[in-house]
Amino acid sequence: MVKRIGQKRGFIIWKSPNTDYSAAEMDEVYWYIGTKKDGINTYLMTMISRKPRQIVAFEIGVSVNAEALQRMANSTNPFHRYFVDGCRVYQNVDYVGCLSQNFEDKSDTYTIEGTNADLRCYIAALQRKSRCFFRSSETMKAVLWVLINAYNKFGDWKRNYREKHPKCGRKFPNHHINFI
Repeated sequence: MVKRIGQKRGFIIWKSPNTDYSAAEMDEVYWYIGTKKDGINTYLMTMISRKPRQIVAFEIGVSVNAEALQRMANSTNPFHRYFVDGCRVYQNVDYVGCLSQNFEDKSDTYTIEGTNADLRCYIAALQRKSRCFFRSSETMKAVLWVLINAYNKFGDWKRNYREKHPKCGRKFPNHHINFI
């Protein structure tokens, strides 16, 4: 019997031992799964820690719902403050810390917006509907799990490298691919 990654690993995300649990951001990315014509609306919901910038939880669902967001909030250590955009479903989640919801703009969720852009950049199936797409949510979860673990390990390595080489700027001798 072949075990799928989700059953084998449980999609536990690697997090840095230096993760700061003072501030988290939550957001969603709209996409679809299935064929080009008859795709199923799908949302990728992500939660990140601001320091270091790491994805600490993710969920995939057919809608942005409180149950999925609650599973994300419960799957990691509690944060002191949760920053979200104006989507009203975030109000139906029980947070251990304080909820800070901004209905005006994305100024409180700038970090997660950049992280979601990174996910779209590195995963071809999140870039274009016409060329690449996931045929199942299990495939999407497995691809996300692999990339997120590499993304988090690279982010932690970058933080350590910058501490040792403060003038390095944006030039690093490693890349995400080295952590897969």
